[in-house]
Amino acid sequence: MAGQKNESGERGEEFWRAAVERIQGGEKARVVARELGVDVRGLYRWRERFYPREQDPRRQREVELVKEVDRLKRALADRVLEVDFLRGALHKIEERRLKSGSDGVAASTTRSGK
Repeated sequence: MAGQKNESGERGEEFWRAAVERIQGGEKARVVARELGVDVRGLYRWRERFYPREQDPRRQREVELVKEVDRLKRALADRVLEVDFLRGALHKIEERRLKSGSDGVAASTTRSGK
């Protein structure tokens, strides 16, 4: 099967479809790629072409998890930005407090009334 090349020396769509069908049938991509003498990444690219993740029910959970991970990464990045902003603001407040209360006396605060 590794010898299925067209006249220009390139492997045709039929070759790749047969290879992808082997993977879809349960064979390990690494093994199929080695037997056919092709790069496993190329095999995955052809699988994606023939069976897009969004349309393959067996890979639907993977798609959902990737989306969830992306959402969580964005949420984490937002929280990190918020924390950085608040730390900076707190630092500025502390600097102002120290400058205005340079006599060492603690600044007065109002009681909460509890």
